[in-house]
Amino acid sequence: MKPANSVLSGLGTTVFEVMSRLAMEHGSINLGQGFPDRDGPEDVRRAAAEASLDGPNQYPPMMGLPSLRQAIVDHSKRFYGFDIDWQSQVMVTSGATEALAACLFGLLEPGDEAVLIEPLYDSYLPIVRRAGATAKLVRLEPPEWRLPRDELAAAFSERTKLILLNSPMNPASKVFDADELAFIASLVEEHDAYAVCDEVYEHLLFDGRRHIPLAGLPGMGMRCLRIGSAGKIFSLTGWKVGWVVAAPETLATVAKAHQYLTFTTPPNLQAAVAQGLAKDDAYFTGLTAAMQQSRDRLAAGLARVGFDVIDSHGTYFISADFRPLGFNGDDMEFCRHITIEGGVTAVPLSAFYDSGDVRHFARFAFCKQDEVLDEAIARLAKLFA
Repeated sequence: MKPANSVLSGLGTTVFEVMSRLAMEHGSINLGQGFPDRDGPEDVRRAAAEASLDGPNQYPPMMGLPSLRQAIVDHSKRFYGFDIDWQSQVMVTSGATEALAACLFGLLEPGDEAVLIEPLYDSYLPIVRRAGATAKLVRLEPPEWRLPRDELAAAFSERTKLILLNSPMNPASKVFDADELAFIASLVEEHDAYAVCDEVYEHLLFDGRRHIPLAGLPGMGMRCLRIGSAGKIFSLTGWKVGWVVAAPETLATVAKAHQYLTFTTPPNLQAAVAQGLAKDDAYFTGLTAAMQQSRDRLAAGLARVGFDVIDSHGTYFISADFRPLGFNGDDMEFCRHITIEGGVTAVPLSAFYDSGDVRHFARFAFCKQDEVLDEAIARLAKLFA
């Protein structure tokens, strides 16, 4: 038989699946994969159920239900002051990962370069490489996650088609500040590039931080493609409802990729998300406050066990250095050890780098109920007593 696609056939199973299987096998508390253990708002879930019963349940428009696209416009205006045309600048996708794929396949071609910032979400590199482009990697190092400006500038060239920017950032839990964003914007403009902005954690910033979309900076509106996620906003990650907001000409090309990926997204879920985005400010501030409380609970517990905990500025995640515990193996060995011997699962931070020596950090998800976090800490404390 002739070989399959060299990029995809060379990939291993995602670390999230590997660790989740191991967690199930050993009855472990899974703090590895980033999904809440309590479903989102009942009124949003009920709206989806009613829309399914009332119908129609046939193909909705390829670009998404008008009601959801208009709700995304209202959301963008309400939180960031953007004036967007729902008919030409908004497209609904089957989750943010599909949105990423549509953007990258729509923009990249062989010979192009894409600037990526490590550590990075694990789907970025395979999609860029499958599109035929070359990834130019710029590393952030724990625990400070400082943006290396000289290295970032050097990664840009006349072949740079885009930069993929994730803020708040998974897994580093870093939020890029205004000065960093201005520097990135200057490089994008200088090199006539696009910016694909993964903003799925836009409502999960802590300690008074505010999300600053790169698209709001001078000259960036026409260059940025903003990706959002209803799964993260409403703690309904299994729904896989996302969206892309971009300039009309850019979105038209991305839509051509979308039409051959998933084409459309379940109409009942779209209708429910449209209703959810209209919820009052108390919902969004409450979501942030609840996640910050969970972050603080897990961070304090990990510190008591003996981890050196890195501050989390946003997302569902917190990373910790396990060297103070006296464990001598690498991060994959550590995560297997605590799963099998301690009944708590995390994921190794090295999985978010293409290569390198970041081998002594584990990432934990805190989007869990208090009793689950407390039990996880009790198990770790017992293991490392």
